[in-house]
Amino acid sequence: MVPRLAVILFLALGSPVCAEGGNPEPTPVVTVPSEAVGKPDLRDELLKRRDLDQEIRNEMIRAGLQHPDEAIGARMGAIDRDNTARLKEIIKQYGWPAPELVGSDGAFAMWLLVQHSEPEFQEQVLPLVRGAYLARKLPGQCYALLLDRVLVRQGKPQVYGSQGRPISEWKDHVPALAPIDDEKNVDKRRAEVGLPRLSEYIQSLKRTYFPNDK
Repeated sequence: MVPRLAVILFLALGSPVCAEGGNPEPTPVVTVPSEAVGKPDLRDELLKRRDLDQEIRNEMIRAGLQHPDEAIGARMGAIDRDNTARLKEIIKQYGWPAPELVGSDGAFAMWLLVQHSEPEFQEQVLPLVRGAYLARKLPGQCYALLLDRVLVRQGKPQVYGSQGRPISEWKDHVPALAPIDDEKNVDKRRAEVGLPRLSEYIQSLKRTYFPNDK
């Protein structure tokens, strides 16, 4: 059985991937010329895994999220498990891969795959992602979204308001978010890490998951 789909399936940095395809790309904090990347083969692998991650999620959206396709869900789960196993190997060997090692896009791809990994692994790498953010190796949005995801999984209020409730809990296709700590100041915190205002984010969720709504 396909589990209830919670948001975010694959939304990143306030810029959702459209159902027609494509990948979200953040403004890199550290830019490294492709010829200077330390591990180009690892970069290529991460980008290929990112593409598979996004393709299956785009397919799930095209098939309809109100009644998730179990076959697509099973394939998505298999892709996520395979990616998680590989990410564990990468972390064990290199720690968090910096842009100098895999390029800015490779580091972002690594983060995106972590977003869809098992909860225990997300908790394990959260300090590494925070360290990469503080060292200007990863955008603040990446840290914010992973922090929120870990907190929500732990049953705690999120900090930046990036995590939605399962789509089955949305009323009239209006996105419902998990509880937010000190919500009146959330837009200030979102601005500090480069996220759009919460109201804009909610509208982007609705456009992505229900593009036919007027």
